[in-house]
Amino acid sequence: MGNILVVEDEPAIAAAVAARLESEGHLVTVCHDGAEAVERCRELEPDLVVLDLLLPSLDGLEVCRRIQAERRVPVVMLTARDDETDMLIGFAVGADDYLTKPFSPRELVARVGAVLRRVADGPPHASEPDHRLGAIEIWRASRRIRVGDHDVHLTPTEFDLLAQLAAAAPTVLTREQLLVAVWGYRDGSGARTVDSHVRAVRRKLGDGVIRTVHGVGYGIGDI
Repeated sequence: MGNILVVEDEPAIAAAVAARLESEGHLVTVCHDGAEAVERCRELEPDLVVLDLLLPSLDGLEVCRRIQAERRVPVVMLTARDDETDMLIGFAVGADDYLTKPFSPRELVARVGAVLRRVADGPPHASEPDHRLGAIEIWRASRRIRVGDHDVHLTPTEFDLLAQLAAAAPTVLTREQLLVAVWGYRDGSGARTVDSHVRAVRRKLGDGVIRTVHGVGYGIGDI
């Protein structure tokens, strides 16, 4: 169970989301304004933020940028537009998942639960990484990525995607296998979500880290 901040300017949607999350045992705070959301994040230090894209004063993308700059927090983004550009920008500023309105409250609860499970704290990182991909080193327990002498920040979902592919190497995983292993989806939906997260990882770690096997899925690249 988590302490969740819901940021949504439509009161009816905010109330419905809060009620459904509370019925699952989560502690929920609601606000309706982007600037207020940034302040509430500072005060509450929530475990997860459900964040609408279109908000008064600051839009959801700017809110996500600001709260991630101050403290890494999982974000499930909501939008009225099924636009891949919005999705990619959302992932680029630190969102972990993305739902298009209208959405099923049951699906929202499932995705929130999956994100919270993925970001559960682990022990401090071991001296030796679990995986080495060329200059990239991965510590699974502490969820740390290092390239040369520098740490690289991946969102929790991006980290799990890369770690899953690294653990399976040299096996190529289908999008469906990745959806089950990383997102916990078993209905085959969300292939675009996999593709968008792969692009986000490539932007941060280089195009060669994940290779596309057309007609099959993704695998670790030759790096």
